[in-house]
Amino acid sequence: MKLLKAGPSPFVRKVLVTLHETDQLADVELVDVTASPLEPDPTLTAANPVGKIPALVRAEGPTLYDSRVICRYLDARAEAGLYPENRLWDTLTLEATADGIMDAAVLIIYEERFRPQDKVHMPWIEGQWAKVSRALDALNTRWMSHLQGRMDMGHIAIGCALSYLDFRHDVRSWRTGRDALAEWHAGFAARPSMQATQPEG
Repeated sequence: MKLLKAGPSPFVRKVLVTLHETDQLADVELVDVTASPLEPDPTLTAANPVGKIPALVRAEGPTLYDSRVICRYLDARAEAGLYPENRLWDTLTLEATADGIMDAAVLIIYEERFRPQDKVHMPWIEGQWAKVSRALDALNTRWMSHLQGRMDMGHIAIGCALSYLDFRHDVRSWRTGRDALAEWHAGFAARPSMQATQPEG
């Protein structure tokens, strides 16, 4: 298998952490591509027509894309139990919450990086951050009992989302007023899988 990846994408990191946690990293070749929304890599668009990362190229079937699809596949392949049946809907909802945080956080970067400076729309940026803030509040008040339980894909996704906020949006100080979530993240970020996948640049 080949995993097409680019830069410090939190969605790629979610897959990489899953590979570490399920002991499948040696089964995958990591391939760096360019994932610019303006000029995506032809290698990437050949694998994923919408030109987004990550994409998992398989010999036995079509390329898988969207981190949720890839992680579900890797979990099934390893029989790792990261999507436990007895709390499946909670796990999926928590993963979707994390992906929503990552989507909004990445869109802020895109607005600042790919739009001409005189056309950057600050109200739109603040609207994206408002999504992040609401999700963080929900995690801190409604989801701590789940996060303090046995690790599943929700934990991995939230861990990667919060670490991406540290990486790209540290000035926003997401921990303020969210002590329980901050404490949980400190513990999760110390896992070997998280340490091994820290982004650069």
